[in-house]
Amino acid sequence: MKSLLLASTAALLALPAIALAAPDDAPSAREVSSVIVTARPDPEDPPVVAAARRRLSETPGGVTVISQESYASRQALALDDMLRDAPGVYAQRKWGGDVRISIRGSGIGNASHNRGLLLAQDGVPLNEADGYGDSQVADPLNTRFTEVYRGGNALRFGGALLGGAINMVTPTGRNAGFDEQVRLDGGSYGLLREHVAVARQSGDWDVYAAATNQTGQGWRSQSQQNIQFGSLNIGRSFGEDREVRFVVNGSNINQEIPGSLTLAQFAANPRQTAAASAANDQGRNQRGLRGSLRTAWRLDDHTVFEGAVYAVWKDLDHPIFQVIDQQSRNYGAFGRLDWEGVLGGLKADAYLGAWYRQGDLDSAFYTNLRGARGALQSLSLQNAKAADVFAEGRVFARPHLALVGGLTWGIAKRDYRSFAVPGVATTFNLAAGKDYAWVSPRVGVLWQGDDGSQLFANITRSVEPPNFGALSPSNVGFAPVQAQEAWTGEVGARGHRGPFTYDVTLYRAHLQHELLQFTVDSQHPAATFNADRTIHQGIEAALDWKLAPRWRLRQTWTLSDFRFDGDAQYGDNRLPIVPKTFYRAELRYDDARGWFVAPSVEWSASDQWIDYRNTRAAPSYAILNLNAGWTLNDRVSLFLDARNLADKAYVSNVQAATTWTSATAAVWPGDGRSVFGGVTVSF
Repeated sequence: MKSLLLASTAALLALPAIALAAPDDAPSAREVSSVIVTARPDPEDPPVVAAARRRLSETPGGVTVISQESYASRQALALDDMLRDAPGVYAQRKWGGDVRISIRGSGIGNASHNRGLLLAQDGVPLNEADGYGDSQVADPLNTRFTEVYRGGNALRFGGALLGGAINMVTPTGRNAGFDEQVRLDGGSYGLLREHVAVARQSGDWDVYAAATNQTGQGWRSQSQQNIQFGSLNIGRSFGEDREVRFVVNGSNINQEIPGSLTLAQFAANPRQTAAASAANDQGRNQRGLRGSLRTAWRLDDHTVFEGAVYAVWKDLDHPIFQVIDQQSRNYGAFGRLDWEGVLGGLKADAYLGAWYRQGDLDSAFYTNLRGARGALQSLSLQNAKAADVFAEGRVFARPHLALVGGLTWGIAKRDYRSFAVPGVATTFNLAAGKDYAWVSPRVGVLWQGDDGSQLFANITRSVEPPNFGALSPSNVGFAPVQAQEAWTGEVGARGHRGPFTYDVTLYRAHLQHELLQFTVDSQHPAATFNADRTIHQGIEAALDWKLAPRWRLRQTWTLSDFRFDGDAQYGDNRLPIVPKTFYRAELRYDDARGWFVAPSVEWSASDQWIDYRNTRAAPSYAILNLNAGWTLNDRVSLFLDARNLADKAYVSNVQAATTWTSATAAVWPGDGRSVFGGVTVSF
């Protein structure tokens, strides 16, 4: 396996010389869309995906576009399945739809859910207004394509986060690619999923509506799930580049939680349930509704306005060490002007925008009586507000060379109020508030050759105020936690030469006050502290290689070197969770008669540290998969997706600990051997 990684690395390093010598190959009959962004159009891309790639190719940094076509012929239940081929994205499932998503080490200290990375659907954030995010509410089948902006390249969303942004775009009646579609898939451990969608266009109007129902028992005990998703997208066109669109997405999620295990428990039986999860019947049940009214409107030959107002409602019933009962309401508005023209005799383009968001959360904790609510233990109100004003411009100093500059000004407010609960001595009537403000500049350069190949470099400052989970772990006011800050520099190249499509980025980030969490014990997920200085650096690489007209090798390799920088307690120790080396490869053959076969490997080539002292690590692993499919005609297609063929016992995820002991329950087992299949019928 080491030779495989070394060979792949050598291929990436030698890519420019190889690409110059290689002739173009004829495209295969069943080409699968790449996730790599290039300035050169790919004739296999649907128009809506090609337009997204063209737009993102103007970014002087790491970006990716993932079309639904790239994962439609395999099982894709959550964001880890959808994002697996995106370079630089670490997306590993813990249980059900709970996926740890990190870009460049964003939020790796978080014990659960998302932080340090903006997750959005149709531009509407899945994050709460305080920055806490939840990826479980996104349905890959209701996503036409996904935009991934790594690091500071998410400026057009107004964000200044270390990880950047992931935006999932809902299909419309104009670009869905069908009138009606029915998909049925399922397989191991009782999984069954039904999906129906309708797309229509009539004159200036279009509509897309879809629903998904998913049930399953899960590989581990205490892993049952029952999930429903719904989506409605109604649009009205008023001429070229002028439209108004109303989008609603809803979810109903009920999932059991099997819990994390000790290394000894994992070795003995990785399918077992953690004792605390079984005793408390732990689970995560939530309902949510997100709606937006948005417009894209061309004002003149040079200027387009995009804007939206949105609202999000969520109700959470979450029995863990206590039963968490929360209702949240988030709403906001954003607007952006995109301009292109001539400035001082030079070709130029720019955008200017603003984003306001507010969230109100009512939180009550109850004694957990085997999953049912007992006595009230705490009660609090959490209100967050934030606003960003952002701008970025490009000037072409030479026909092939663009100079890029940008700036974000942001503010964030956190207001917290708790109430005394009769009979509970640890609760108090108190109020606390904290305000943050920052300026994040960005400079970059982008060179583009006549063939569409690009070289880029940029430097960006990021700022992340702590969310309520970090500020108020208990009802005793705010903890003294500071905002996380970082300067990140990156350089890279992307393009298409002969049989190769490539994307390689090197980055280095210097962080101050990194927000890190650790497991207190199995009953209390985490507490947060600020590190002094840390360094995040690495390589994000993707290579698609058409070895022959019907053969394609797709590879992604991520090198993640995250560590303390002369810390008084931890020295230069590596940070836990993300393995240093992570590699994926898929070799695919497409037959002219409509079928394909694609074996693949996922290799976590480095151990995952569990604790900050670097005394214990979860072992590295490699798992083999096999994907196959058959397109019978323009309407019917079938697929088979076999995972972990060797039934390898492996750790897919860990939780950080300050000090490891044999009793530390910090590992999440990955699924064993699984086989899934499905059929899609489109009209």
